[in-house]
Amino acid sequence: MTMRALTRHARLFQHSLQQRALSTTQLFIDGEFLASQASEHIEVRNPATQEVVTRVPQTTQHELNEAAHSAELAFREWRKTSVLSRQRKMLDLQHAIRHSMDELAHSIVSEQGKVLSDARGDVMRGLQVVEDMANITNYMQGSRLEVAADMDTYTEREPLGVVAGICPFNFPAMIPLWMFPVALATGNTCVLKPSERDPGAAMILARLCSEVGIPKGVLNVVHGAHDTVNFLTGDPRIRAVSFVGGDRAGKYIYERATQHGKRCQANLGAKNHAVVLPDADREHALSAIVGAAFGAAGQRCMALSVAVLVGEAGDWVAELAERARQLRVDGGLEPDADVGPMITRAALQRAEKLVQSAADQGAELVLDGRGVRVAKYPQGNFLGPTIIDRVQAHMQCYQEEIFGPVLTCVRVATLDEALALVNGNRYGNGAAVFTQSGASARKFQAQVEAGQVGINVPIPVPLPMFGFTGNKASFLGDTNFYGRSGVSFYTQLKTVTSLWRKQNADEQQAAAVHMPTLH
Repeated sequence: MTMRALTRHARLFQHSLQQRALSTTQLFIDGEFLASQASEHIEVRNPATQEVVTRVPQTTQHELNEAAHSAELAFREWRKTSVLSRQRKMLDLQHAIRHSMDELAHSIVSEQGKVLSDARGDVMRGLQVVEDMANITNYMQGSRLEVAADMDTYTEREPLGVVAGICPFNFPAMIPLWMFPVALATGNTCVLKPSERDPGAAMILARLCSEVGIPKGVLNVVHGAHDTVNFLTGDPRIRAVSFVGGDRAGKYIYERATQHGKRCQANLGAKNHAVVLPDADREHALSAIVGAAFGAAGQRCMALSVAVLVGEAGDWVAELAERARQLRVDGGLEPDADVGPMITRAALQRAEKLVQSAADQGAELVLDGRGVRVAKYPQGNFLGPTIIDRVQAHMQCYQEEIFGPVLTCVRVATLDEALALVNGNRYGNGAAVFTQSGASARKFQAQVEAGQVGINVPIPVPLPMFGFTGNKASFLGDTNFYGRSGVSFYTQLKTVTSLWRKQNADEQQAAAVHMPTLH
């Protein structure tokens, strides 16, 4: 996109903000957008300007019940639709999302703070899940075996019923699209709670579902914080809960949902390591690490937050810092912006406190992004790229998930030491190795304890046909998100054994010669 086009987008964006400043986010229940009767609201502020973008209602108990009731009634008919019909809706939905890319991306910039290119990437990675659900006809297939004379045993996948999705702030489009398209394609209905910090993208997606003809009640969107979470994890009509977010909320949601007899899958925190060997392609490794550490202002569950520098690779820290220093910190719609603001003032202050703790505990602040000033956005929640060297495993900045544009560097002597460090960390979302040695890469792949491994790939998030496979303390549950795993989460198997004796066939039917069509 040209600089002129970006400037025009910025003007349109500012005008849109002025129009929406006093708006209140609606509910989406039984196919209708409704104003909530809530007495409590949560302000959503643009992280770059602090302007109020919208007010999010704490959905009332009556409204939550209406959403669950609508989903329960809709399930009775939606489950009867053919897999071909649901496949068609996924194809229509992906088309609608693709043509609404800019609208979704601008919503993300205004509420979450991402730079525009990254906001588009947020939408695109979610869109890929919808596209993968066009393969639902394959995912839903069961198995069959003739187990005895005239006797067959076969399996069928059936939907669970009403399911719920509870989403985080850091991917306002992608995470909802990890959840409800898989649920709907498998025949379930869904009650979705987007983050109360940035619900706009989810509301656009709900509108698109309505526009492509997904029936009323199949998708419902509610809002709020603790009361809404307690309803979704406790109401008996809801059979399963999907969650992505932080440790404390995730543990609470998983325990409460499972105590109420529900399936639950919960992606939690992370501390992703990149092990850099001295034989790595220096140019590629440094560029990859800078992008993976500081993109999205570090607010990704798969961001690289630890660089483990083996041997002479420790000498690369100065060049790493120089590359990070070149990144432009700015508002999300500004030309050439690389790093946008953090989501809230509280998140910024927490990250800054962890940076200070590193200095207090003896680490070296090679690049300190605190106090960065962006002239056009003096009220923005900005933290510039920050690099902390000579970090030790006991330090607070290593033990905790910072969730900001902060890279901690740990120096070790050997690959074995690097593996011991990575495996000793409680989290297991992802890990990467940078090397030109096939033997070293194979050793790392075989011995590292992380669910997703990158070999010269900094953010090894699998495409939808593989599923997201974080492990250890990064995941609670036994069935992961999207792909074949996601289909398994939202379905249950029914095993049928049937007996039809050959001797009972006493007449033949006339052959049908027309092309069979199934609907």
